[in-house]
Amino acid sequence: MNTRRRTDAGANHKLAPVQVADQALRQLHVQWESMVDPMGVFAPLVHAQLGWWSHPQELAESMVGFSGHLWALQWHSLRRMIGAPSVDPVRPHEGDTRFDDPVWHDSATWDLVKSWYLMTTRHTQDMLYSTPGLSNAERRRAAFWWRNWLNAVAPTNFLMTNPVALRKAAETLGGSLHAGYRNFIDDMQAGMVRMSDPDGFKVGGNLATTPGEVVFRNALVEVIHYAPTRGRVRARPVVIITPWINKFYILDLNERKSMVRYLLDQGLDVYITSWKNPSADQREVSFDDYIVDGVHATIEAARTQSGQATVHAVGYCIGGTALSTYMAWANRRFGAEAMPVADWTLLTTLVDFRKPGDIEVFVDEASVNFITTGMARKGYLDGGQMASAFRLLRSNSLIWHFAVQSWLYGEKLPAFDVLFWNMDTTRMPYRMHAWYLRELYLHNRLIEPNALTVAGEPIDLNQIAQPLYVVSAEDDHIAPWQQTFRIIHFVTAEKRFVLSSSGHILGIVNPPTKPAKRRYWAETAHRADRWEAWRERATSTDGSWWEDWMRWLKPRSGALVRARPAVDAEHPSLAPAPGVYVHEH
Repeated sequence: MNTRRRTDAGANHKLAPVQVADQALRQLHVQWESMVDPMGVFAPLVHAQLGWWSHPQELAESMVGFSGHLWALQWHSLRRMIGAPSVDPVRPHEGDTRFDDPVWHDSATWDLVKSWYLMTTRHTQDMLYSTPGLSNAERRRAAFWWRNWLNAVAPTNFLMTNPVALRKAAETLGGSLHAGYRNFIDDMQAGMVRMSDPDGFKVGGNLATTPGEVVFRNALVEVIHYAPTRGRVRARPVVIITPWINKFYILDLNERKSMVRYLLDQGLDVYITSWKNPSADQREVSFDDYIVDGVHATIEAARTQSGQATVHAVGYCIGGTALSTYMAWANRRFGAEAMPVADWTLLTTLVDFRKPGDIEVFVDEASVNFITTGMARKGYLDGGQMASAFRLLRSNSLIWHFAVQSWLYGEKLPAFDVLFWNMDTTRMPYRMHAWYLRELYLHNRLIEPNALTVAGEPIDLNQIAQPLYVVSAEDDHIAPWQQTFRIIHFVTAEKRFVLSSSGHILGIVNPPTKPAKRRYWAETAHRADRWEAWRERATSTDGSWWEDWMRWLKPRSGALVRARPAVDAEHPSLAPAPGVYVHEH
């Protein structure tokens, strides 16, 4: 630690006085933001305002353009008020369902409320995105926070400006308001706007029902080995590394939507991680621990029980980031000849965090300092905080839609398995998550050869030589596919890249159906490829990418052997699936 300080001091001594002053001012700015505006809510908006004031010509041009839109809106208002037909001068964006009820068009009064709100919102957003003199990061952050404010004050969110809520209240003689008030109280007690009926599902009851047994457990992870559904299976087991920011059963929702059951029915031997929900006494658990005691321990448990020298490893989301790190670590530690993983699959996984999607609005020095300071006090990051941040990225569909349906309309919450899982949050230990935010999201060091040392080994993704199958999702706002594609540039082995329709969850939880609900694009990817070139030559197929994956994976999974039971005398059951850790809250 002292050596680091001396090195830093020496480096500063070599800087010119102007550079030293600039560095000091930058540090003071970060400290000020950390105290006054830690999440960067107000500073980007102030900077946007200053940007327009310092460019009066551009401001005048923008206001002239807006006045033209206002004139069209005033003319539309006049025509609607006298009962004349008129075409809406501004329409909701595709996918915006807030104004779907016919009353928002049929009634002149409510049509004008809608139109004025949309016009103001659209102009404000457009101005923020076109602010002169702002960096792209500040532009996106300013637009993000202002968009959330505009979403919050939409007329649909208030009883007296929501004609549908008023109509329901009249039709039910106030019954909808009474039910809505009860829903509101229940949400306040739960500490969130709930998205699904909390009593509609039970983990191990009607969720995570695939038979299996916990065959390994340590302080960080349980490993579940599933009972075979075929008499003969492929020799090489499949080991799934799930993300620890959510519970594992997103891949085993029910019999119809379960990736786990699908793999079993395809004659594969399946193991999966169920991570411990850490408490304050695990504050010092590190990313190294997740790699060694989590990923490596899981792979070793599967190798030991199966008697196989190698496994096929699958990593989903942050589990995929951990698996990528592990692959570089294990290639360095064991060498290519003794690698425990023969080939691997990544699902919606970032390794290059330069453009991490919409979550970027929460990632700067001040925000990370604020988050890590809070974690240091409690010993962990509460899962509710993480869930709230992700819901803000799509506040209309993930917050206000449910608030309106539940509070204003008095409707019963739907029993939707994916939304129930989304509310079943987990914590993250302070030391691990602080390192993860700073080293990967903030400094993007995973892609720099040997910039990180994990569990004693320098990490270089270029050392990974095992064949790779990569799946991304077209509408993923958490791990944008153009960014997940960049793993292609680092791994030297053969690679197949697949792009699924839909988003971060439904693009992966994507079982084959007839008729097909979704489609995918697939093609070999080369290290020098750009995503644009790959997309041009990729083949589009209606259906689920799961079927393409099986055509790639099965020939690599060894010969058919007699199916192994979930447990045996040497590997007794520690608990039936879904295990103990999944029930921790």
